[in-house]
Amino acid sequence: MSWVQKIDAWQNKHHPVLYDYGRILLGLFILYKGLMFISDTSGLAQILENSQFRFVAFGLAHYVAFAHLVGGILIAIGLITRVAIAFQIPILIGAIFFSTPGQGFFSNETQLVISIITLIALIFYFIGGSGYYSVDHRFEANERRLHEDNRHAMP
Repeated sequence: MSWVQKIDAWQNKHHPVLYDYGRILLGLFILYKGLMFISDTSGLAQILENSQFRFVAFGLAHYVAFAHLVGGILIAIGLITRVAIAFQIPILIGAIFFSTPGQGFFSNETQLVISIITLIALIFYFIGGSGYYSVDHRFEANERRLHEDNRHAMP
């Protein structure tokens, strides 16, 4: 049994509700940040103007917007949570290293602190998975039930 399966088995046995509330809040926060990102057109235009590689910056802006909007919803409902988080982690690493390049790690920027906390939460939920109260868990339970029904129905 792999470590991921051990964690999932522990969660299925104990059902920590706070874990799922945290996942939902994290997903909604990422969705909110995605909405704020696409609504700040002046900041987005400034990023594109200052970039030497406009097509790369344009593509990254679309990647960030799409990943935050879709990924936030997927994380909140607990559907393919680890995949959605895997798309978020590079964005947060980039936010940590590039959001305040002149001030470094020890700045008073609250965005840097929020980015670090969000990255830690994403890693936590990437390891832990979607939790008991999630769409992923419902799909797995239905799949197990179908598998058991098929096994008992065979002569």
